[in-house]
Amino acid sequence: MTCILALDTSTDAGSVALWLDGEVVEDFQLLPRQQAQALLPQIEQLLSRAGISLQQLDALAFGRGPGSFTGLRIAAASVQGLALALDRPVIPVSTLQSLAWTAHQQYFANKVLTLLDARMDEVYWCAWQWQEDRPEALLEETLSPPEMVLLNNQQELDWVVAGSGAVFVERLPPVIKGCIQQELPDIRPSAGAMVQLAHQAWLRGELQDASAALPVYLRDKVTHGS
Repeated sequence: MTCILALDTSTDAGSVALWLDGEVVEDFQLLPRQQAQALLPQIEQLLSRAGISLQQLDALAFGRGPGSFTGLRIAAASVQGLALALDRPVIPVSTLQSLAWTAHQQYFANKVLTLLDARMDEVYWCAWQWQEDRPEALLEETLSPPEMVLLNNQQELDWVVAGSGAVFVERLPPVIKGCIQQELPDIRPSAGAMVQLAHQAWLRGELQDASAALPVYLRDKVTHGS
């Protein structure tokens, strides 16, 4: 039995999910500024509900970003501590890829522009194309003002915008706005989506040591030019 635990605190929500041989069990809660206190009780309650102990986990996954600086650190530190204690591998999962996954699963979207509100008048964004069993990135994940978002295939008219940054759609370049078929601002990163992507990574053998449980800070990358 394959058992993977995923955590996500990249936004104002806190979510934990389990993959149990094809079944996904998730606890998703809106917890503004409360993720640090709520995460471990959420984990304990979910494991108890599923009848699973920590020692039965095969791997631990987490939302590695982009997202809230503090939130990303909470999930990464929690997963790193658990993985070290249990001697289990970790699977970092993109928060933007989880948005694209949910857009496909719930709305059958094959081309998804993910926009996550980054504050400071900017968005985290990436373009995704569904390939076989998961969304594949067409561009690097980027932080920029909405006016600087771009697409490779601008002549295609069936793009879906997913994520909290969809509220900025009117500020996207006109050529991109003309390609958008649907806006899904209520889709959030979630451990439920991440644990399914993590299971695929598990099957591909894409596992990392606990020391690799590190957040991805796009704002830090832009600031330092690295």
